[in-house]
Amino acid sequence: MKSEDHYYASDVLNSNMDYYATNPGPLDDTVLYDQDKHISAAVWEGQDRGALRCHEHTSKLDRWLLTEKQIELVKKAGFGYLRLIPAISLDNPLISALVERWRRETNTFHMTVGEMTVSLEDVAYLLGLPIDGKPVIGVTYTACDSVCVKYLGKSPDSGHTSGGMVKLSWLKEAFSECPEDASVDDIECHTRAYLLYLVGSTIFSTTTGNKVPVMYLPLFENFDEAGKYAWGAAALSFLYRALGNASLRSQSTISGCLTLLQCWSYYHLNVGRPKLHHDPIHECFPFVLRWKGKHSGPTSNRDVAFYRKALDSLKPSDVDWCPYANISHTVIPENILNQLILGRSKTMLICFDKAERHLPDRCLRQFGMHQTVPEEVQRWERKTRGVDGGVDLSGKMESELSEWANRSFHIVEAEEDLDEGEYMNWYLRITRRLVGRPRPISSEFQRMNAALRDIAHVADTLSTHGMDDQQIQSITRIRFVAHECLRDHVGSSTLVVANSEDDVGKSMRGKERVRRRGISKRRRKDDSEEYYAASTNTQTPVYPSAVDVDQGHMYYVQNEVDPQHLCLPANADAALAGMTYHVDGARDDYTTDEIDEPEYQQAAEEADEDQLSHGQEESPCEPNAGVGVVHQSSLENSENVTHQTDYTVTA
Repeated sequence: MKSEDHYYASDVLNSNMDYYATNPGPLDDTVLYDQDKHISAAVWEGQDRGALRCHEHTSKLDRWLLTEKQIELVKKAGFGYLRLIPAISLDNPLISALVERWRRETNTFHMTVGEMTVSLEDVAYLLGLPIDGKPVIGVTYTACDSVCVKYLGKSPDSGHTSGGMVKLSWLKEAFSECPEDASVDDIECHTRAYLLYLVGSTIFSTTTGNKVPVMYLPLFENFDEAGKYAWGAAALSFLYRALGNASLRSQSTISGCLTLLQCWSYYHLNVGRPKLHHDPIHECFPFVLRWKGKHSGPTSNRDVAFYRKALDSLKPSDVDWCPYANISHTVIPENILNQLILGRSKTMLICFDKAERHLPDRCLRQFGMHQTVPEEVQRWERKTRGVDGGVDLSGKMESELSEWANRSFHIVEAEEDLDEGEYMNWYLRITRRLVGRPRPISSEFQRMNAALRDIAHVADTLSTHGMDDQQIQSITRIRFVAHECLRDHVGSSTLVVANSEDDVGKSMRGKERVRRRGISKRRRKDDSEEYYAASTNTQTPVYPSAVDVDQGHMYYVQNEVDPQHLCLPANADAALAGMTYHVDGARDDYTTDEIDEPEYQQAAEEADEDQLSHGQEESPCEPNAGVGVVHQSSLENSENVTHQTDYTVTA
């Protein structure tokens, strides 16, 4: 659905690109109140974590050999369609770029054209899971033995368990092939093991790598009762929580049903959408199957920066708000059709200890409606309540369960004759417009450096003849601030040209660890009287431009600088031991394949605690041959007041 308002909003955004290049938002932080913790803040600061490690374990699902009796039980339990979904190759950079647009404050993607989300309707269409029914909740466990013996007929050895989790590999080795002459009890045990493996490798995949909690097993005790649970709502709650966690700047992994997320993107966004080798004459259900098989089109050179730029420049014409509108409903099972109304339910989604808000009122265009300014989102505290074994979580989540029980009473309805311009005006103030910088950091640094040098030059050469004391003090203050900033730029933000293309390639291929290091402490004096000195022949400082270098490939080095000895690193290799940036064309990003999560989290926490903290240790070094340090003499004449600096740097 495309309206004139959408195109108008796009024009407004494009016309304000220069403004957003310096302030990407939010202008009003009442909605996105966690911006400082979000990955988009880190990316803007130059801390690109690269592609996330995506955890989904579907590659060996087809090795399970199910009998006809088992398939019948799987269908009864509500997973008849989920079992048909093949392993789909995940596009980690695309998923990572989508995560950069996800906001856990609203459980929506904040795109340039408005908010979007993976809704209950999407889960029903794409996965064929029931989105109505009993909440998926129960008892937590910290040990596997008794639970596995009761529901699987055997327990794994200690090498295949971890607390209340069991390895997927053990389930496959022990239960992937059910004997033809197996008893009813054995068939049910083998089927429960398959269901646990199925949910543990798809909708409830974890970042542990290959484990699944055994707390789901009791829900499969009776297969008819299992079919009454809202597995689709639980899958979406789990994905929301995973997206929210991955959107934090301290994280480097993501789990949950990433096949759902990726195929949702394929249907809704013309970004990274593959070309199909096949042209299906008839749609098949569930709709994820549309993307089954090999795809064509270039993807090898599409990294996170590529997708980030595509999402930053997303146009209304790139969005399909209602991708299922023209699909014949004759292919959709009746029980799924009857539940689709809940896709517009404003409710709480529950998956054991994970309770997440489903807010379709923020994404009305996905339901063919005009978008209005949504209601304020009530803040809720995300708690991990499933830490104690033997705890029935239903007794600890009364309010969440009550909200789910009333889900059918909170269906959002359409409002006619609305001007979406009001919504877009509101949205542009509360959203994060850009994730990536329109101009690389090096370019921004150049512009700032040049502007400061111009200001310093004007202040140094401006005649103070005829000025009163207050005006002279103002000029003095301007001169001091400009020179102090220039000293900081030279001392703590030196750009070193890479020695060769080989160095750049090694940096790109290496597994870098992202560390935040303090920059040299700035010297500040609050009393302008201390800067008030007189001279009639002040020498104008000349600062070298720290970024007048080849823009092809650069590395950023932070140095601790002795206030009395500004120096550039004489050895570029030694400088590369610091934090490294890769700058290429219109973007700058870390060339990170993997990030050491504990170190990254520690660094992010330090950055959150005080983004302007400065290291205080001195780093003695000999001045570079190309830079001289000229100390200015004391000036005693106070008739014509100018600023006295401690030293002047000359190239």
